[in-house]
Order: sequence, then structure tokens, then C-alpha cells
Amino acid sequence: MTTVRKWSGRETRALREAKRMSVREFAAHLGVSDRAVSKWEAGGADIHPRPDSQAILDTALDRSSSEVKVRFELLSGPKATAGGPATPDDPPGFGNEGPLDQPICQIRHPVDGKLMTLIDAGVFLSGSDDQPIWLPAFYIDVTPVTNRDYANFVAATDHLPPTHWPDGHWPEELRSHPVVNVTFRDAQAYAAWAQKSLPTAEEWEKTARSNQGNVYPWGSQPTAAKCNVRESGVGHTTPVDRYHSGISPYGVYDMSGNVWEWCRTETEPGRFVLKGSAFTSPFSLAVASAVNDADARMMDDDTGFRCACPTAALAAPRVNQHRLQ
Repeated sequence: MTTVRKWSGRETRALREAKRMSVREFAAHLGVSDRAVSKWEAGGADIHPRPDSQAILDTALDRSSSEVKVRFELLSGPKATAGGPATPDDPPGFGNEGPLDQPICQIRHPVDGKLMTLIDAGVFLSGSDDQPIWLPAFYIDVTPVTNRDYANFVAATDHLPPTHWPDGHWPEELRSHPVVNVTFRDAQAYAAWAQKSLPTAEEWEKTARSNQGNVYPWGSQPTAAKCNVRESGVGHTTPVDRYHSGISPYGVYDMSGNVWEWCRTETEPGRFVLKGSAFTSPFSLAVASAVNDADARMMDDDTGFRCACPTAALAAPRVNQHRLQ
């Protein structure tokens, strides 16, 4: 059961956002004035509604759907809710993830040298219908695999290079661009060499949306300028760290646009999920919940990948820890 010991403006706003209401709609729902709701939210954690308003908020939360309650827990965090210890029916970590305000923990992978971000265990909202799903913790590459990254793999394994490399050598001007023209099997081979795997569709989506259920990696505002999609007018791949304002709350780049990314989730025999959209795609496909798929043999100039791995696979010290500004 989800309860709140004492409501503040912080939890009030979390409930309104969980219900996906405007200030005016939420005020009418509670039977209070718009001004009261605005005042509570402006005061944040330092303001507490009167006892009668506390009771109204208790009732509003209690009568909310299970989906709203899950969103409320994700938005409000452990400081706001107190439902007692977890029960055997609760997935591990449920209710322990609030808004992402903790330092981002990153490590350098010992095989391919790529920077990876820790995605904590917990619930996130998945798909267009925001179904709550729990995932264990994992690490995922901060950027897609680049031509330079892939060149190290080709040199170490004699794997066939991508078709767009002249004479089998990566073009210097594409050094930090995502590698493309790779099939699912090519991506899988790189991941095996790096002692990683391709992410599942759900791992990929949680990285993009965070535990807050964002529509896009940067939030819920439809801003095509934050990624490399058709409307951006670029017309080709871009360096994987170009779109700083488009990163996800975990500090991960290119979760919308640039290239489609292979996931290891199979949609039917021989076909696998693609996520993220590409420079060739309309912005409408850049939402983090959108799903595409393709035959494992498909290769194209707008399709690449990134890798993931379970936390148990990496015991190395953290090499970077910071807060998003």
C-alpha cells in the first residue's frame, strides 16, 4: 500500500504529474483552488498543506489506479512514501528509486575501453501504455559503438569490416561516428568479443526514459533539435557525443536519432528489435517507447548498436562519478 507520512509540495506535484493533469485539472479534482496547488508546488519540500488538505490528498492517492500509484512512487522517491518493508510479492528494489538525483556512476570497460553507465535496479514505465516493469541493475555503453571502436574489434578478430569502409579501413572523418552497415550477427559478434551483450529492448528503453517515464531521453518536450532525425536536416550520421542537450537522465547519448540500434530481443524467429530512430527517420519515431524490428541479416547506413552487461561482470573501480547539471 502506498502512503505518505506528511504531504509537502514535492509529493503534491508528484501526484499531479502521476495523474498527468494540469494544475487547473488537479485543483478541480481535489476540490481546491488553482492558487493553493501552485503555492504547494512552489514551496516544494518546505511547505505542508493544512490537515484537511492532507486528508484530501490521501484520498486522491488512495483512489488512484495502480498505474498512477507506480508513477507516483517513481516520481516522489523513498523520502516521500512509507509503505513498510517490502513484501515477498514486491520485486526487489521496488519503490526505492525516486527521481534521478543521485550521481551518475560510470566505469571504463576493460576489454573495449568504452565508458559505461550504471542503470540501477528498479521499476520503470515501459511501452506506449506505460506498463510498470522491474529490471535488475546493468551497465550500458554511454554512446553507440563507433567506427574507431569497431576497428579495434576487426583488427583483433579478422571480422569482415563494414561495406562503407574504403579498402577495409575506417575513414578518419568518421572516427567518432556510429558504425553502420552491420547486421545483427555483426553486432552480436562485437558484443561477444567485448565480453558484453546487446541490450534487451527493455534495458534500452529504461536507459532512455529513466524511472520517470520520460517520452524522450531529455524529458517529454517534443524538440527535434535535440537529436539527429530527418527534421534536423543533417542527412547523415553525426559524432556520438554531439547532442549534449539530448542525453538521457543517466548521461547516455544518442538514445533518439543518429542510428537505429540492434537489441537482442527477438520479435519472431530471425527478427530482432531496433530502437532509437535514425537520421533517416521522422521525429515521430524518436519517442523512447517506439519499436522497430528487422531481419538479422539486414544492414543499412542508418543502423548500428551499443552494448550492455550485468553489474556482476564488472567489478572494476568507478572511474567517473558526477551529477547532471
